[in-house]
This record gives sequence, C-alpha cells and structure tokens, in this order.
Amino acid sequence: MTYINKDEASSLSGRGPLAVYRERIASGDLKNDPDQARVVDRLDQLWHELATMPPPAPPAKGGLLAGLARRLKPQAPPPRPRGLYIVGRVGRGKTMVMDLFFSCAPVQKKERIHFLRFMQDVHQKLHDLKAANPGMTDPIPPLAAAIAARARLLCFDEFQVNDIADAMILGRLFEALFAQGVVIVATSNTEPGELFQNRPGADAFKPFIAIIRRELDTVELDSQRDYRRGRQQDRETWLVPADAQARARLDAIFTRYAEGEKAAPVTLEFSGRTLEVDQAAGSVARFDFNSLCGTPRGPNDYLALARRFPVLIIDGIPSMGQDEANLARRFITLVDALYDNGNLLFASAEAAPDQLFTTGEGSDAFARTASRLAEMGSESWLARGAAAAQAAHRLSTP
Repeated sequence: MTYINKDEASSLSGRGPLAVYRERIASGDLKNDPDQARVVDRLDQLWHELATMPPPAPPAKGGLLAGLARRLKPQAPPPRPRGLYIVGRVGRGKTMVMDLFFSCAPVQKKERIHFLRFMQDVHQKLHDLKAANPGMTDPIPPLAAAIAARARLLCFDEFQVNDIADAMILGRLFEALFAQGVVIVATSNTEPGELFQNRPGADAFKPFIAIIRRELDTVELDSQRDYRRGRQQDRETWLVPADAQARARLDAIFTRYAEGEKAAPVTLEFSGRTLEVDQAAGSVARFDFNSLCGTPRGPNDYLALARRFPVLIIDGIPSMGQDEANLARRFITLVDALYDNGNLLFASAEAAPDQLFTTGEGSDAFARTASRLAEMGSESWLARGAAAAQAAHRLSTP
C-alpha cells in the first residue's frame, strides 16, 4: 500500500504536540490561534495516552492444544485510547495540527495518508486477496489484521465518503481495526452525522456513523481565519474567461512543460480500466473539461492520472449549478487527487474557483475545493510542483 511514512526521530524526543506548537508560535512559524490551541491541547492529551499505552502482546506460541484454547477463549482487545475526528471549515489548520501531532506521536508503527488514497489501496488489496484466495469468503478480517500489524496509529486527512462501494466496506473494516487496537485520528470538513447524507444507500451507512461516534471524540476547529486565503496566486494558473486568449496562454504552458516532446493522445491503463488523455507530452497532460469530468469517473481514475502526470491542463471549466451536481462531484474528486499528490494545475474557466458552484447540495464541499485551488496557485506550490515535474521528466527521458 502507498502510505506516507514520516520520520520517526521526533517520536523519541519526548515532546508532545502542545510543546511543539508553542515553540513554533514563539519562533514566528505559526500565529497564535485559540481555536487551534484548543484542538492541539486535546491532541496532546492523546499523545500522553499513547505514550503510556502498553505495547501489543507478542504472537502467542504453543501447539495444537494452545491454539484450540485461544480459539475457545479469544484474547480481549488490546487497550487503546479514543481517537479523534477533527472537523471544521476549509483552511482552518486541521491538517496542520494533525500533522504536528503525527510527527511527534510516541508510536513506532504509525501511518498518515489522505483518505481518498487509503480507500483506493483498500479496494486494491481486497481484490488481491480474493484473487490469491479464490475460496475466501470474507477478506476484510485479514486485511484489517495486516493494516493493524503495520500501524497502531492511523491518521487520515480529508475524511469523506462519496462512493457507495466505500460506504459498504467502511463499517466492517473500521470495526475490525478498532478490535485490533488501532487508534485513528482524522480530519474532515463534514460532521460524522452528515457523511454520505442524502445519497442512495445512506441508511445502510448509519451503523458506520454510530461506530465513529462510539470510538472517536469529535472536536471542532473553527478558527475565524482561513489560512489558505490571502496567499499570492500566480495569475496564469486559473484563467478567466475561457476564451481564445486563455487557450493561447495554456498552449504556451503546455509547450513549456512538454520540454520539446511531441504532443499526442495517450491511453492510460490501470487496474483493468482505461482513461483517454486528449494530449500528453512528457510530464504534462491536457484535457477538455467535459472529456475529463463529463463521463463517470471515480477516485481511482483521477489518482492514476495524478500519479502519471505531474502537470495537468484543463480547458473550459464551466460554472455549475444543481443540475450539474455530478460534474461538480467529479471535479471535486479530481482536485482532491491532484492536491494530495502535489500536482500542478493550469485551467481556463468561466468563473473564479469560489464562484463556480455556490448553491445547492455540495456547495460546502466545493468551498473546500475552491480553497485548495487557491493554495495550488501559490508561489510555494508552483515552485514545488515545477521541481517535481522536472524530476519526472528527467526520469522519463532516455
């Protein structure tokens, strides 16, 4: 699985997240924010609980009789503290405080991952287990055991559920992870009770919501400041309107990142699926909006695209209303994949990001997307993305 593994050295320093947070404020790296400090204080409590949590018991030894005894009298679940579900509006620092906690969490086996990518890996692993074991009727317990063996602490960024297949898996998977003693911390823009709301199959998802409320403490981070806003944005990343002048500028951007390679249509193949790329050259791909979001696509499609091409150009992003909710949902999923992967995005559109979808179901989720698009246009993001694109081009050039 493609998890993000952070440096473990800070875990051994003995400093909790509250001490680190205060140090970063004192150094000027962060600004004092009472709402953030309150959430960090709760994370600090969890840090102390993890520091005193006994290690998992070693695998039991013994022969046939010992194994039979364990099956007749299974061991009690290992003790663990309650996890956290950090919820709040976009840009309030949820990811920052969780990453601060993760960096100093006193646990050797820990993993931090964007939830979208986690679910992609879960589906792939379930597929692999079934393929390798044709007679297996329930692959979820062994999958949960494998995850728990790697990580006693799981940190999920941007917890959201948009796919019915994910909704059907999550309840049993999380129940099994909790039974294995795994501690979970997650960030989300959505209250637990509003996850997968007003969707087909929402009633079947309610038991999972009950599990979240039973196992995780929900803490709200609702700072008055959006830390993603107000950053300098490169004007060429988001071009309004989507006219001939915008197309000419995107042509020049494509040529710049193609670095002399000839543009051509490409078929991207992954996990038995295909995605047709309108134009590609080296590390850059270009699409018309409708060809990318106008047909049914899911997280796996967009993650595969993000991993293959560090730079993406989209022509003609329209304004979207309630009648275009499916288009908006796919675009949100696409931006999530690009953001999590650190891609560069250049686009022409009918309106600014925060004016593309302002009313109807999903407008709150789109507010998060607009905030992310603003961050993806910042100078620091562009610098990191350009370096990644150059590295990818060097690797692909014979």
